[in-house]
Amino acid sequence: MAARRNEDNDLPKVKPTKENILKATRIFKFLKPYQGRYILGLIFLALTAATAIGFPILLSKLINASGVSPTGGGLDMINNPKLSPDQLIKNINDYGLILLALFLGQAVFSFFRVMLFVDVTESMLADIRKAVYNRLVQMPMSFFSAHRVGELTSRISTDISQLQDTFTTTIAEFLRQFIIIIGGIIALAFFSPQLSLVMLAIIPIMAVMTIIFGRFIRKVAKQVQDNIAESNTIVEETMQGIASVKAFANEAYEIFRYNRATNNVAALAKKGGIYRGAFASFIILGLFGGIVFIIWYATRMLAEGTLTVGEMIGFLLFTVMVGASFGGIAELYAQIQKALGSTERIMDLLEEHPEPLDTSYISANEKLKLKGEIMFTDVRFSYPSRPESEILQGLSFKVRVGEKIAIVGPSGAGKSTIIQLLMRFYNPNAGVISYDGKDAQDYALTSLRNNIAIVPQDVLLFGGSIKENIAYGKPGATDEEIIEAAKKANAHSFVTGFTDGYETIVGDRGTQLSGGQRQRIAIARAVLKNPAILLLDEATSSLDSESEKLVQEALDKLMLGRTSVIIAHRLSTIRDADRILVVDKGQIVESGSHEELIRNTEGIYHNLSKLQFEINDNSKKEFSEN
Repeated sequence: MAARRNEDNDLPKVKPTKENILKATRIFKFLKPYQGRYILGLIFLALTAATAIGFPILLSKLINASGVSPTGGGLDMINNPKLSPDQLIKNINDYGLILLALFLGQAVFSFFRVMLFVDVTESMLADIRKAVYNRLVQMPMSFFSAHRVGELTSRISTDISQLQDTFTTTIAEFLRQFIIIIGGIIALAFFSPQLSLVMLAIIPIMAVMTIIFGRFIRKVAKQVQDNIAESNTIVEETMQGIASVKAFANEAYEIFRYNRATNNVAALAKKGGIYRGAFASFIILGLFGGIVFIIWYATRMLAEGTLTVGEMIGFLLFTVMVGASFGGIAELYAQIQKALGSTERIMDLLEEHPEPLDTSYISANEKLKLKGEIMFTDVRFSYPSRPESEILQGLSFKVRVGEKIAIVGPSGAGKSTIIQLLMRFYNPNAGVISYDGKDAQDYALTSLRNNIAIVPQDVLLFGGSIKENIAYGKPGATDEEIIEAAKKANAHSFVTGFTDGYETIVGDRGTQLSGGQRQRIAIARAVLKNPAILLLDEATSSLDSESEKLVQEALDKLMLGRTSVIIAHRLSTIRDADRILVVDKGQIVESGSHEELIRNTEGIYHNLSKLQFEINDNSKKEFSEN
């Protein structure tokens, strides 16, 4: 909860403008299905505020019914001598019962107000969360390249939580305080116009100044905490890197750094102490002094006979209520400013353009099944974040159905970019990518991707079980299908070696499994998907020799009868490819089998092969010597 409050405090406030208010009001479309209940909640809110205003009025009448005039005697008896003691007691009891009914009504109104606002808000926020998440997962890869994951998750967590507080509490409380201020000022004028002018000249100003002063002190306190955190960072860094500190004989430097940070903390804290002392003096002299002045003025009016005891008590209660509401409404307005910023960020996301994932023109009984032919025709591409750098420069090649081709080349040549274009994570800036002779962009995106499987270098597993991760390739797959896929991926033996077997939890991002095990789970996932086209993006480059052998065996089984495109740094893994394409500076510069390319001693492939052979030879030599 503390962390949550800190996040809320760090939310930026947005100055209300016509533009951002109009944008923020679009969030109310999510309120529309529940507007009847929300309006009913507003009615109960108004009734709650009305009963709050009625309390000082009725209390004033109760005190007047039983109070004492400056000369002694019941006020009602003085004003109306015909009242008997029994009638006086009856009036007191009547006002007491009315006050009891008032409190009972306020309790009922408050219950229904809170219940309705929470019910409506939670339903609305559930719709917003689903809409935001649905939009996020449908956004193109270019969107995720331009936004940090933390920023996006903040939209669902912190920003929507801010809306939760706003619609459940802040708006309702803001309206309630506003009604109390207006109603309270009218009631004060009714009690005593003269005294109400005195109150309005003192209390609201003092209340607002108190809020402003308090906010300034909190800001200084936050600066102190930030400086303390900075000094603690120095301690942490020094202790973690103590070997480096001593190796460079920098103990004096680290002491100087910490002393400087500590002195800054002390100086700022002392400054804050001066402000807090001034604030305490202001509260005593200003706010309490103002209240005492009003009490003094009211007591004089009481002595002069222009104010009754009940009116004085009622007036003081209204003064406290109005003053508190003035102070509270300033804080509530600051919360609304934060909510305005949160709403604006959420609406910005909801108004982003998602990928065209509509598959409505394919009937429910018809599933697209590609044969697997791929063709790049004069494809040019640059990433949206780097439009000036063209990665692919007129790339053209064809992959026949069932052919296994490998793409190699130096770093930055555009190999992984080809994979991303094949998956349609991006569309080319120029040229055409076609499948089975048809432009890739003419296929429904979901249907096209259902025909392609990718096994990447860094496999991301979800935090559930091994079974769930394999089934991700075909949601709803039977246990028999999952086990068969695992066997084909050389994963069944190690999975059954775990105590929980296929129910074994893989941990966050699959950290409970080794790299080779994660790769084989990814291959099992691809086997289960049964794609027409298989993409391997350096699937074995980060594995040790034993794991590489097992993974490569599984990949060989998976590639049988499928169109396969392999990106590889280890040339030893692609010797058996039907064709090898060498890419350099976004173009195909060499093409052929391993034997054909290796004979070209001036070619890039030959040089890459020679370089890897020398590196491997040196590594083996060093290993044997050690």
